[in-house]
Amino acid sequence: MANSANSSHIGSSLSIADILSVLYTQILRVDPANPDWPERDRLVLSKGHATSILYATLAERGFFPLDWLPGYCKEGSKLLAHVSHHVPGVEVSTGSLGHGLPIACGMALAAQRDGLPNRTFVVLSDGELDEGSCWEAILFAGHQRLSNLTAIVDYNKIQSFGTVKEVLDLDPLAAKWAAFHWHTVEVDGHDHRQLQETLSRLPREAGRPTAIIAHTIKGKGVSFMENRLEWHYKPPNPLQLEEALKELGYSS
Repeated sequence: MANSANSSHIGSSLSIADILSVLYTQILRVDPANPDWPERDRLVLSKGHATSILYATLAERGFFPLDWLPGYCKEGSKLLAHVSHHVPGVEVSTGSLGHGLPIACGMALAAQRDGLPNRTFVVLSDGELDEGSCWEAILFAGHQRLSNLTAIVDYNKIQSFGTVKEVLDLDPLAAKWAAFHWHTVEVDGHDHRQLQETLSRLPREAGRPTAIIAHTIKGKGVSFMENRLEWHYKPPNPLQLEEALKELGYSS
């Protein structure tokens, strides 16, 4: 998709591939045949620039046909460069960083007050946590005791202009969330068993939202992309595509 559309953010997509895979195959209560099912769990991809992996996951899960994917980022397609709510299975359009968690707080609070069983999940980037709106929402969720809310931080430690430590150091990240009254867990964001075990035991603590700090690798699975800042932006050329697919166990 990234190669065909000459689009960016492949590194950001690969870092959450395992997280979305576990969520959509083992955790989320959703019905691809009925995307608007009132009792469904909600997932907000706040890091909306990692759109290609969400679209691919939704298509594989059956929310829309796989033959939509080649139209990604092309004229006339619903599959826009940032996540669009016009796509079946997408709850809200995202891309302006710092918006997803506040929206997810509203979803979780509404469900809590209405006594509904659905849960709300939000996937954030680490660089996104530079936004003050995120910390307002983190404070709000802890105060409101939103135990039906789970935030998953894609902690790949590289943001748009450098490493997180260079741009705005977040450490100790888990301790910060805990100080805002969240139950906080650190996991390997590429270990499916660890992700499944953590996500299947929600809420982790009564009366507290859950923060999962997922330690990940930008560009995971492709040796020349891993931990490289430039793959936040550049698409693979045809030769790089062939090599990347080979490393991932596929052929073009």
